[in-house]
Amino acid sequence: MNQTLEESLFQRKQIAFLLSPDKGFADMLRTLWSPDVIEFTVFENGGKAIEHLFNEPPDLLVVDNRLADISGKEVANLVKSENVYRQLPVVMCVDPVDVETPWNWNQIEVDDFLVRPFNPSEVRDRINLTLCRAMRALDANPLSKLPGNTSIIQRIQQHIDSGDDFALAYCDLDYFKSYNDKYGFSRGDEILMMAARLIVNTIRSYQGVQSFVGHVGGDDFVFILPPNLVEDACKRIIKAFDDIVPHFYDPEDRQRGNITSVDREGNTKVFPLMAISLAVVVNTDRRISHYGEVSSIAMGLKKKAKEDPKSSYVIDQRKA
Repeated sequence: MNQTLEESLFQRKQIAFLLSPDKGFADMLRTLWSPDVIEFTVFENGGKAIEHLFNEPPDLLVVDNRLADISGKEVANLVKSENVYRQLPVVMCVDPVDVETPWNWNQIEVDDFLVRPFNPSEVRDRINLTLCRAMRALDANPLSKLPGNTSIIQRIQQHIDSGDDFALAYCDLDYFKSYNDKYGFSRGDEILMMAARLIVNTIRSYQGVQSFVGHVGGDDFVFILPPNLVEDACKRIIKAFDDIVPHFYDPEDRQRGNITSVDREGNTKVFPLMAISLAVVVNTDRRISHYGEVSSIAMGLKKKAKEDPKSSYVIDQRKA
């Protein structure tokens, strides 16, 4: 049944987490796909898996309702309650007795389910279908797994239409291109993943509030928080970024505090170590009526923030 990646339904290798104490099921899954197509990491209890999941989210979560420490339903709902990971596809594995009584699928947020005894062909096709369906519906950034442009625009417009007071921050990495040109795309991707995790972890730390993190593309991210929290978030993100980013440079560049690379015109220049610029648009009292207005204001603020060669933030709080 194994196929090469080129023969499979996917453009890149898929990473899957299996949460199950059933070793036979794990062995079966690993016979259905080449590890170059779907790579399964197996966790025998849910708690340990959740620690890994929020730091390194997979492309697919397969959850067995036989977990001893936490029910499969709880795992699924915990994952889906985090808006950053809400679009992560989840497949539930159950026993016949589990589905004798109808489930309320509005309250159990899974994308598909499998019933024992497992038929290998059915398992293969349903998991393939789940992943294909997710890819069609998902505009998430393939590197960070964060929601992409479509989700970002929808979320902003949703807040506007609901009349919510909110702050939207655009985050841009300064001098990222020069780093990428010198160190290569692989190390550049490590920077983007670091920035994504840093922003996500900062925003997730504000409990009990409406929040959102998205990846516009490249080195551009956004987040949404209530207006009273956004300045604190900006300060924390800048501090964490400035503390971490020097360690991604070679020792001699880090000690010197700059690198020699090429600019957009192909000229050799000296560039500072990377910084992060944040442009924050605050919408209160229905000042803004459409997403396009947010984007227009933010572009002006980004230019202002980038005037400072060091990490900085600019908050626009003009009244209607």
